[in-house]
Amino acid sequence: MTVFIVDDEPILHELLKEIFELNGYEVVADAYDGEEAMRVYRTLVLSYKKPDVIIMDHRMPKKDGVETAVEILEINGSTKIIFASADETARERALEIGAVGFIKKPFEISEILNAIGKLKKEIKNLTK
Repeated sequence: MTVFIVDDEPILHELLKEIFELNGYEVVADAYDGEEAMRVYRTLVLSYKKPDVIIMDHRMPKKDGVETAVEILEINGSTKIIFASADETARERALEIGAVGFIKKPFEISEILNAIGKLKKEIKNLTK
């Protein structure tokens, strides 16, 4: 399962990459703001390396997570986006626009692994 990390905190990128890789997931890309996320996502789609899931922060410079998610979902409505944000006010809007989950920061590692594991099972069941 492939993951794209979008968050403005470099330390979180390092932590998540290590955790995901230790648990058998491949981090295919990362971005530090919404504008960069869009550039990277378009490149991934064009190279046929669309990630299975995007971990998205909400509060970021240049373009917030909800705006970014809306643009990504306009490109591909089946993209799986899990928000991981301290901004609880974004929860309702994120789920409304099509995010498949919302995890409140700070989160336990098990929370994000459980959310991705659940998605992995759903994807596996769809391909049977």
